Amino acid sequence: MYKEEFNPSQLMTERYFEFHHTYNETPPEVEFHQHPFYEIFFFLSGNVNYIIEGKNYNLRPGDVLLTGSSDIHRPNIHPGKPYERIVIWLSDDFFGHLKDFYGEDLTTCFTDSALRDYRLIRPDNQNIIHLKQLCTKISEAKHSHDLGSYALASAYLTEFLVLISRAYYDAPDSIKHDITENQKINQILLYINENLTEDLSLEHLASHFYISKYYLSRQFKQFTGLTLYQYIMKKRLIVSRNLLRSGSSVMEACFQCGFGDYSNFLKAFKREFWKTPSNYSNAMHPVIMRQS
Repeated sequence: MYKEEFNPSQLMTERYFEFHHTYNETPPEVEFHQHPFYEIFFFLSGNVNYIIEGKNYNLRPGDVLLTGSSDIHRPNIHPGKPYERIVIWLSDDFFGHLKDFYGEDLTTCFTDSALRDYRLIRPDNQNIIHLKQLCTKISEAKHSHDLGSYALASAYLTEFLVLISRAYYDAPDSIKHDITENQKINQILLYINENLTEDLSLEHLASHFYISKYYLSRQFKQFTGLTLYQYIMKKRLIVSRNLLRSGSSVMEACFQCGFGDYSNFLKAFKREFWKTPSNYSNAMHPVIMRQS
């Protein structure tokens, strides 16, 4: 199977899906990030725990993680073992195409995992072997120039998604032993995500949840990997980006995600996504010039 160098940009350049098989002898530095698309992370080897939305997943080879367009996440990669993984990025267009063709919505496991806030799948050994075989076929088809190679890669990927979906609903309860979390922080994260346009200051949250500001700050950073301010800022920017992708104006995106100051929004958006909101929106919805 073809292996790639790690690309820290985390940007999807193909329309429907991307397949990346990456191997590192030395642990790479990976910042907290999020994507405007679905991600399947198939862990093959290494000493890694993965933080997603306040939960810390202690991974075993063969584990699969699911993340969507609003999930802040980052792997903690420890030295001692080569770090190998397969990452598959999937656009809404890809799932929409599958639903039109087959009449089935294969995003269900992503949606359910977000609602339950448990992103870990632990397939049994037989399914792990099957998933690896499919990954080899996807990789070979993606790098082939023969007629129908892209169609084959898409077909193998569809089979991969079906297996992942079935494994998600068959996941054993024992996987919860490899998840570290804090129920109070989970409640705070839920509150933040449901009230992004409201007052989310440290003082307000500490008062609302009847805990000290010091305890909240320390526990929040411990379980999410981010300060309270960093997390809220990233969440508001993610919402604004998703609003722009769905066709909202820049001003609507600014104020509907909780920014009270337009200039601060512009600076924060560009810092996070490397484009101004207007440029991002124009890239998502280009204006077609017509000759009269």
